[in-house]
Amino acid sequence: MNQSVKTIFWILLAALGAFAVAGIALNRGESINALWLITAAVCIYAIAYRFYAVWIAAKVLTVDETRATPAERLDNGRDFIPTNKWIVFGHHFAAIAGPGPLIGPTLAAQFGYLPGTLWILIGAVMGGAVQDMVTLFFSTRRNGRSLGQMARDEIGAIGGTAALVGTFMIMIILIAVLGLVVVNAMKHSPWATSTVAATIPIAMFVGLYMRNIRPGRVLEASAIGVALLLFSVFAGGWIDQHETLRTWFDHDGLPLAFAIIIYGFAAAVLPVWLLLAPRDYLSTFMKLGTILLLAVAIVILRPNIHMPAVTQFVDGTGPIFGGKLFPFVFITIACGAISGFHALISSGTTPKLLSNERDIRMIGYGGMLLESFVAIMAMIAATVLEPGVFFAINSPAGVVGKEAIDAVAKINSWGFAVTVEQMRQLATDMGESTLFARTGGAPSLAVGMASIFGSAFGREMLALWYHFAIMFEAIFILTTLDAGTRVGRFMLQDLLGNFNKKLGETSYPPSVIFTSGMVVAGWGYFLYIGVIDPNGGVNILWPLFGIANQMLAAIALCVGTGILVKSGKLRYAWVTGLPLAWLLVVTTTAAYEKIFSTDVRVGFFAAANDLADKLAAGVLPSEKAEVAPQLIFNQHLDAYLTMFFVVVLWVVIVDMLRLCMRYLNGKSVPKLSEAPHEPSRLVENWVRD
Repeated sequence: MNQSVKTIFWILLAALGAFAVAGIALNRGESINALWLITAAVCIYAIAYRFYAVWIAAKVLTVDETRATPAERLDNGRDFIPTNKWIVFGHHFAAIAGPGPLIGPTLAAQFGYLPGTLWILIGAVMGGAVQDMVTLFFSTRRNGRSLGQMARDEIGAIGGTAALVGTFMIMIILIAVLGLVVVNAMKHSPWATSTVAATIPIAMFVGLYMRNIRPGRVLEASAIGVALLLFSVFAGGWIDQHETLRTWFDHDGLPLAFAIIIYGFAAAVLPVWLLLAPRDYLSTFMKLGTILLLAVAIVILRPNIHMPAVTQFVDGTGPIFGGKLFPFVFITIACGAISGFHALISSGTTPKLLSNERDIRMIGYGGMLLESFVAIMAMIAATVLEPGVFFAINSPAGVVGKEAIDAVAKINSWGFAVTVEQMRQLATDMGESTLFARTGGAPSLAVGMASIFGSAFGREMLALWYHFAIMFEAIFILTTLDAGTRVGRFMLQDLLGNFNKKLGETSYPPSVIFTSGMVVAGWGYFLYIGVIDPNGGVNILWPLFGIANQMLAAIALCVGTGILVKSGKLRYAWVTGLPLAWLLVVTTTAAYEKIFSTDVRVGFFAAANDLADKLAAGVLPSEKAEVAPQLIFNQHLDAYLTMFFVVVLWVVIVDMLRLCMRYLNGKSVPKLSEAPHEPSRLVENWVRD
């Protein structure tokens, strides 16, 4: 393809993308086809990856493929291991793609399809993918150091220490929410639980196969692993139908929570090649395969979006969660557009596996674009449902009423038609007893996916597709939890290494066991309180998750901006500075509202005081009164944690600005902590006999 043909191709692609976005944004009053959303996403992602990401890699970061990475220089067979780029990509994508791109867009659909879709597209290209790529590059150049440690090394003791402590505490909250969502998805679902459990021994076998049995046979091991994984999916369906075996995997929330805590500890302690990397790599086949199948089904069906572009709930009166369109659509969607959690993976496990800097664009920028596409798929799956059905599934009983007839009347009063018989039939089709008040986003997403799959490949299999979607969500999320726990261990070791060098060694066994136990105990507590919450825990933890996640992204962009300025690249600082400025506005506003709002559905203190008054008046049901003191404590804890996170963020921001001013004025600043250049022996041109 000559240059002129390429130019014409990209011009036409840009025009098609602009036309699709205009169609999405300007359409009012009539339903729009889901293909418009897919077309806009594919065009925007392709152009951004081909041009913007290439420019950042070449001009802003100056990627050097002849430079040895930490995985090569510090190879220790446990955490630092040069790894095939596709396995690294699979691990990275599996680690970053958690509940955010699935649950966030589903919940945000209460505002309509338009606000969330625009933010997913713009936020990912200009913010999320930039953050992931920049953080991965700077961590790779600094021996795979964690985000918090990079902040301390590059910005200074005050801002760096605040970032180090703050990022670790935020990480604890994020992992707890990941665990809560996966528990809710697996609870009383023998199919999902048995399939997820089967991925653990399968991953360990594949890890041993590639390292000891048939070293370097990646495709061979992948084929075996994928075949076993698919078998486990079908076996899970068989187990679900077996009267005896299904009881082995049919559990309440607490037993599943403790099982996940044990798994998280094991994933953090065992060598990365044995469990974490192969499990995440294999899970990627399940994730991408399902998303690709969903995209194919949408192309075949060309379903219409039934949710309005913008609903009346942009004023903050939404039934699913309280809060106005700004800032809460940006907080709710989280990972689908930009996620601070990604920065922890990009400065945690991934740079310790990366064998060549040239793969940073594909893994960092490309991985985020792929996750953003998952968010678009989730938005489509949620909004192709009839709005009345969507709100019947996602609205809590406390808002619409416990009885089906009351819920239906309430939802119809909003202008969204739904009937009791319609919901009863839908539950029967999905193999469930009821779908009313199945809050949290995961059930409605599964219904949407099952409806699309059923229409494309056979409606007689709706129950099969529904439970497959639930299992898919559980696998999707759990891979983020295990990588997050290991990254949390790295972060705590970095923090303790400032006081005791031995505790800072990632391969020192006592440090590995101690820090892993501390991390698991931290997020395990928040997981526990989420599981015992009679409202499902999402209302307590998800807003805190969103705010903390976006604040973490702001810290990552702050560190990136500071390093760019210190590197003499002030003219490029806008690349990270613009999304940083936007996140500062969004997160500070959201935190203010969550702390000081008098609306009990928004403010943490307001909700705690309202619950305390009801407890004192004796008007709470017995089951809720029993856990009310714990819930009140947790609401206060959430409020104080939000305050702490805001303080940490602004301390880092102010210290970064102080650093930049000192550098620009020619005053002394901490030296760049970049590791010295060493030629790579993994690149053909540098290999010596």
